[in-house]
Amino acid sequence: MRTASSNDPLPTAIPPGRLLLQPEPPRLAPGIVHSNFSVQGDARQSFLAWQERMSPVYDIRPSSKQAEDRFDASLSRYTIDNLSFFDFHTGPNVAVRSLGRVSTESVRDLTFSVFLEGPPGQLLGGKTPPDASHIPQVPSILALDMDQPCTIRSFHGRLLLLFVPRALVEKSFPDAASLHGRRIHATAPLTRLLIDHLVALNRQIVGLAKEEARHAFLTAVELLVAAFSREAGLSGNGRAAVRAAVYGQVRRHVETHLHDPDLSADSVLASLHLSRASVYRIFEHEGGLASYIRSRRLRMAADELVRFPHMEVQDIASGLGFNDASTFTRAFRRAFDIAPSELHAYAPMLQRGHAQRMRFT
Repeated sequence: MRTASSNDPLPTAIPPGRLLLQPEPPRLAPGIVHSNFSVQGDARQSFLAWQERMSPVYDIRPSSKQAEDRFDASLSRYTIDNLSFFDFHTGPNVAVRSLGRVSTESVRDLTFSVFLEGPPGQLLGGKTPPDASHIPQVPSILALDMDQPCTIRSFHGRLLLLFVPRALVEKSFPDAASLHGRRIHATAPLTRLLIDHLVALNRQIVGLAKEEARHAFLTAVELLVAAFSREAGLSGNGRAAVRAAVYGQVRRHVETHLHDPDLSADSVLASLHLSRASVYRIFEHEGGLASYIRSRRLRMAADELVRFPHMEVQDIASGLGFNDASTFTRAFRRAFDIAPSELHAYAPMLQRGHAQRMRFT
């Protein structure tokens, strides 16, 4: 057995301070931008702070007239190039993108909210009653078009949120605007796979290289579009491919002819040589083709009322096929809960507000 001699090097001692240090947390790879924000405690301060943080995208309001004494919420954001992914813990609130706001902004992304814990957010004023599609204990995904006005009521809970560039969605789903307000549930294998993928991405992104993380983001987008395409009957077989092609053909024709006074469901069917029954099935989610055309014309009217404050309201309306002023006003108010003359009068103020938000961001 060997014994130590005076010439043997002494073992290196570990400085006592090192024993007390926690190991450094893993760092995000270069190119992945991360930020955190949280509020908690007295609602008078925390809710105001949350409103300010969310103001570049939403106007946040209390969920009821009798506000809670305490408000807790947090977000963790990861961004790679033009893709953003959020992990939200929310308290009760109402998030609003008003018609005036979307008419002055250039945000045209699609968002997909994955509700993991607590009641899912409700789209207020949508095409279906807010609770009509809720399945208890089953995660759901709500798609929203940031280029359309919306009001979302949130509750205590947790959700993952993706901001996806419109062009990326429209590579596979020809009319991204029609996704607005659609909700799917994790009852099918594809949707469950999608949610598992997003949860794993949120948990593992800290250990991924930028390109690995970007690839995982794009995989999530592909799964999202596939799931919503299947729900809309636009994928899965040859018949679905035909439906998708017709959908895109009709949409492009309508957008091109919004200012044509003769545009109608009948004119579209005649121009494209399509059957009424087949087109109605494709646009059933929109209430039929005639309803879709009217919806697109009203949305264009809203944009022009804000963009052209020097034009007369009736000139804008008649340019989009609304020749009767009272009919146009009633339809506009039903669609957006504001009279066209009011929105037109607010145009200069809305444009100034947009400039201020741009400076804030």
